[in-house]
Amino acid sequence: MADDERRPWMQNRRLEFIEWKLYWDGALNRSDLENTFSISTPQASVDIRQYREIAGDNISYNATEKAFLPAPGIKPRFLTVSADRLLIQLRAWLTGALPRRDLWFKAMPSIDMAPDLARHVDPDCLRLVLQAMAKREVLEVRYQSLTNDRWREIAPHALAFDGYRWHVRAWACDRDDFRDFVLTRIVEIKAGAAAVFDPDDDIEWKTKTKLLLAPHHGLNEQQSLAIQRDFNMIDGRLEVEVRLSMAYYFIMRMNLDLDLKPSRAQICLENLQQVQSAIEEAKEESCRRIASRKAASGPASKA
Repeated sequence: MADDERRPWMQNRRLEFIEWKLYWDGALNRSDLENTFSISTPQASVDIRQYREIAGDNISYNATEKAFLPAPGIKPRFLTVSADRLLIQLRAWLTGALPRRDLWFKAMPSIDMAPDLARHVDPDCLRLVLQAMAKREVLEVRYQSLTNDRWREIAPHALAFDGYRWHVRAWACDRDDFRDFVLTRIVEIKAGAAAVFDPDDDIEWKTKTKLLLAPHHGLNEQQSLAIQRDFNMIDGRLEVEVRLSMAYYFIMRMNLDLDLKPSRAQICLENLQQVQSAIEEAKEESCRRIASRKAASGPASKA
């Protein structure tokens, strides 16, 4: 058994905190451990001593600053270094989704973000959706689409976020197919009966494809290099794996199906036609499977 597994979870957490402070804050004091974890000074000293025994090359005490400082070539042992994770946490703090105590900065950096139009999902609605997914039950929902407001029967089997909105991926009982329903457009919801459907028939959800992204071909060399750096492209290309059911939203969100100016579009989808064809083929395969299953089960079968 590894040493990390033998140590109590909270102790590993404090060792991770030590590295977080060294890596991101650039300094650590015993009081940081004491205040964050509500531990005594002797316990904080034990944690620091233990860390120095494990990864002493990462840390040194500076008498002038009266703090522990990171080594120039610090190699975290307990901390998974991720700029993306830290920036997501900062954004979550700005939106109120993450409390200040979960961010280990001694002093928060000056940050802000452009306004984000949040779509409110009713917690009771989400609770019933999750329960129906677990029990494979039908829900009766009054759904407000862009064209009408009516009651529908759906059997949810997954949740999906398109970058702006949360959807429930569900079997639409009245249409005999799988569709996305925006959670915020469910006006009323109540439990229904057991559902007769197979999520494996949702080929769009089950099948993943690769989007081949590249700088827009109309950009000049310097513009292209800037876009490659933005998206960490390798050899001028970026492969993004996505479910077929989510590819549509990604293409729409990134305007990859529109004929925009190169400076506005910035990136292009080199296999757009292939992806669109794959989506249509998946829809057709789902229809074939559903029809075959219903025929095999006889006329008494009802979704």
